Amino acid sequence: MASILPIACFFFFFILATSSIAINIRDYGAVPDGSKDSTKALQNAWNIACAADSNAMIEIPMGRYLIGPVLFKGPCKSPVTIHMIGMLIAKKDLALYKPNWIEFQYISGLTLYGPGKVDGQGADAWTKNKCRQNHKSFCRPFPMNMVFSFVSNANISRISSINSKYFHMLVFGSSNIIFDSITITAPGNSPNTDGIHIAVSQNIIIQNSVIGTGDDCVSIGDKTHNLTILGVRCGPGHGISIGSLGRNLNEEDVVGLTIRNCSFRDTQNGVRIKTWQDGPNKLHVRDLLFEDIRMENVENPIVIDQKYCPSRTCPDNLRPSRVKIRNVKFNNIVGTSTSQMAINLVCSASNPCEGVELNHIDLKFNGVGEAKATCVNVKAPKVIGIVKPANCA
Repeated sequence: MASILPIACFFFFFILATSSIAINIRDYGAVPDGSKDSTKALQNAWNIACAADSNAMIEIPMGRYLIGPVLFKGPCKSPVTIHMIGMLIAKKDLALYKPNWIEFQYISGLTLYGPGKVDGQGADAWTKNKCRQNHKSFCRPFPMNMVFSFVSNANISRISSINSKYFHMLVFGSSNIIFDSITITAPGNSPNTDGIHIAVSQNIIIQNSVIGTGDDCVSIGDKTHNLTILGVRCGPGHGISIGSLGRNLNEEDVVGLTIRNCSFRDTQNGVRIKTWQDGPNKLHVRDLLFEDIRMENVENPIVIDQKYCPSRTCPDNLRPSRVKIRNVKFNNIVGTSTSQMAINLVCSASNPCEGVELNHIDLKFNGVGEAKATCVNVKAPKVIGIVKPANCA
């Protein structure tokens, strides 16, 4: 993984240095007043840039640009750079979106850099989201701020995403992407506003970023390989979560994740793996490292939950989770928990966790009494050095 970063950085600066076509969206009719529709201007700018024979740069200058759904679709003839200084503002009418707001598809060679912002204006949509009240019902796919599907060799840096109607960013079917110095913001009570969700993707880096939302700061779906999360500050939100996994047919393994030098403040969870019981097929989650992590007022700092049931109405007679968790290291995790159960590892009865390592853990309960740990169906956990709470030793 370490070799991806310098290669991508070189790619980023090479594109900037060799861009030969500059396309300013104002030249195509975009109006920076925040009220006139600039969707067509932005879409036309992309179409021209994507068709250019040499590297093109789209300029989004200072101002507020109201836009509806846009699709930046490739493949393009040459790499494309988008320099966003201004703010893109989403229209509020949900009927316009089928289903997302800003989507990048089938592109190899993309640079998107700020300091611009995208504002999903999600407050009205949040009141219509009933997924938390009834997890068994169909949850309408509200528009996400930005979707990267089948994108490769991309650098996304120094942009901000605000108040998405649903997930802020989705990465799907993609590879070799760096998210650097990203800021993602939504209120702590905004439903399903995950910061970055990644699935069916490989060689993704998220670094030096600040994410505070009403759901997971980063959520990780199936078939994610070689994901690195470095220097991310999370809060508010539900932490960094792998899963939920094991509920749907044809899900595939999650392999090779590193979460390092991150901090969590006032979050529901810290680092978490969650899988469903009674799943239709078996898959593996393996080779995970959670290292050098600071918790501050976190309700559940370290969690493996293989009886995941968000509605809390699941029957007691479900078959154990068929997801196998193996080779998970928790190293140098310190700070404070707002619940007494600071370490809560509940693995599958039929597929116990193997290769779990706890190395220098120091978590204190903010309330009265000592912090506690639970380890259920964890096969011979390896404890190194001082681990507090020590119940798993």
